[in-house]
Amino acid sequence: MTNSDIVQKLWNLCDVLRDDGINYSDYVTELVLLLFIKMEYEQVQNDDSFGHKLPEGARWPDLAGKSGVNLLDHYRQMLLDLGKNPDPLIAAIYADAQTRLKEPRHLEQLIKSLDGIDWFNARQDGLGDLYEGLLEKNASETKSGAGQYFTPRPLIDSIIRCIKPQPGETIQDPAAGTAGFLIAADAYIKSQTDDYYDLDTKAQAFQRNRAFVGVELVPGTRRLALMNTLLHGMEGDEEGVVHLGNALGQVGAGLPKVDVILSNPPFGTSKGGGGPTRDDLTYRTSNKQLAFLQHIYRGLKPGGRAAVVLPDNVLFEAGVGTDVRRDLMDKCNLHTILRLPTGIFYAQGVKTNVLFFQKGTLENPRQEDGCTKRVWIYDLRSNMPSFGKRTPFGPTHLKPFEDAYGNDLNGGSPRAENVEGIGESSRFRCFTRDYIRNERGDSLDISWLKDDSSLDAADLPAPEVLAGEAMAELTEALHELEELMKALGAGDEVVAQKQLLADVMGLSSEEEA
Repeated sequence: MTNSDIVQKLWNLCDVLRDDGINYSDYVTELVLLLFIKMEYEQVQNDDSFGHKLPEGARWPDLAGKSGVNLLDHYRQMLLDLGKNPDPLIAAIYADAQTRLKEPRHLEQLIKSLDGIDWFNARQDGLGDLYEGLLEKNASETKSGAGQYFTPRPLIDSIIRCIKPQPGETIQDPAAGTAGFLIAADAYIKSQTDDYYDLDTKAQAFQRNRAFVGVELVPGTRRLALMNTLLHGMEGDEEGVVHLGNALGQVGAGLPKVDVILSNPPFGTSKGGGGPTRDDLTYRTSNKQLAFLQHIYRGLKPGGRAAVVLPDNVLFEAGVGTDVRRDLMDKCNLHTILRLPTGIFYAQGVKTNVLFFQKGTLENPRQEDGCTKRVWIYDLRSNMPSFGKRTPFGPTHLKPFEDAYGNDLNGGSPRAENVEGIGESSRFRCFTRDYIRNERGDSLDISWLKDDSSLDAADLPAPEVLAGEAMAELTEALHELEELMKALGAGDEVVAQKQLLADVMGLSSEEEA
C-alpha cells in the first residue's frame, strides 16, 4: 500500500466525521488531533530513538483499549490534559483542542479504521510525508480552506534545488502555513548529509533545534505545522519550529537575521487597510506582499539569499510598489524571476512569480546600493497548458528552468539567452538594470512571448457581442443554480433571490417571470 493509498483511506474517514455533523472545513483539524496520537505511537514502534512525545495515559493504546461512552469521555479529557502538558510543544499542539464528535461509535469507528491501516509500509515511507500528503489532499479538496496555506510541493522542491540550503545555515519562513518550505529544506539537507549522520553531535542538535524558524498567524494552521515538523523529526526551540504570531507585527520585528528565507506570503491586503504594525519597515503599505517583501530582504544577513512567491501586482504596482522594488534592487542582487503558470495554486486564477535574490552582491555582501545589475526572467507562463486536476503541474515542467538557473545557489552560474536554440521564442531572457529603470519605469512585469492561445484585439468580436455572450453565460449559470436549489428543497429561497434580482435590475415581477 502506497502513501497515496493511505492518504485516500484517511480522507475517506471524513465520511464518518460528516455523519457526526462535523463541517467540511473542520475535517482535517478533527482528524489530525487523533491521527497525531496514532502516528506518534507508530513512530516510536519504528525507531526507539524518537522516544514518546506524549505522556502515559495519552498514547494510542490508552484509546484503543476503551469503548463506548468511556472512550469518548477519556478522549475529551485527554485533549484537555494535553493542552496543559508541561512540554510547551505538546501544549501548543493541543492548545484549545476539543473534539466535536458526539457519538462514541463514530470515535470507535475512526480508531478501528486507523488501526486497520498498513502502518508498517507507512513508517517505511515516512509518517511525516504521509501527514503532508493528507494536508495536500485537504488543500486540493477545500480550496477556500487549507489551500490558501499550501504551496504545491513540486514548486517548493524546485525552489529548494535552486537555493540549496546548507548545514549550519539559519532558515526562516515568515508566513509558514503548514511548514512546507521548512520541511523541504530540512529534507534537502538530510539528503546531502546521510540524514545528518555526516554531521557531529553539536551540528545535529543545531539542525534539529535552531536551524529552522517559521511564523504563522493562524493558531489552527500553526497546530498543523507543529505536528508536521515533529513528524519530520524537527523539534525547534521552546516554541517549536513554527512560532505563533504576525511577521508583520512585533514578532517579525524581533526575529534575528538569517542566511536563507523561503516563503509564499498570503495574498491580499491587511484588514482595515491599516498595514503592518511595525515601525521598522521603510515603506508603509496595506499591501501584505509588499510588506512581507520588505521584511524578507531586510531580514537577511549580508550575503544571505531568498526565494519568495509573489503575485503579479508586486511586479508592477505603482507608488509604494515602485519604491519597494527600487529598494530591493539597490540592497539585493535580484538575479532571477520565474513567471509561474496559472492554475498551479489552489487559489485559482492567481498569477504568481518567484523572486530569487541575494543580500548585497557576490563581491561585497555588505553593499547596499546598486546591487542589481541585471535580472534574468524565465517565462514559464506563456503557451503553457491550463493546469489543474486533469493536467497536474509537476517536476518535469520545472526542470528546464532549473537547468537554466544553473548550479550556483546565488544565480552566479554562466547563463545564456536562447538556451533552447529557438531564437526570440526563448523562455529565458536577461534585462539590464538600466533598461528596467529607463524603459520600464522600474516595473518588473516584463513579458515578450505572445501567447498562442491569446487573441489579437483586432480579431475580437464587437464589444456588444462579447457582453451578450457573457450575459448569456451568466443567465444559464443562474438557471442551473435555481434548479439545484429547488432539488435541495430550497424553493422559498429561490423565490426570494429571484425577487431580489428583479429589484436590482429594475424589473417588475411580471417582467421577471
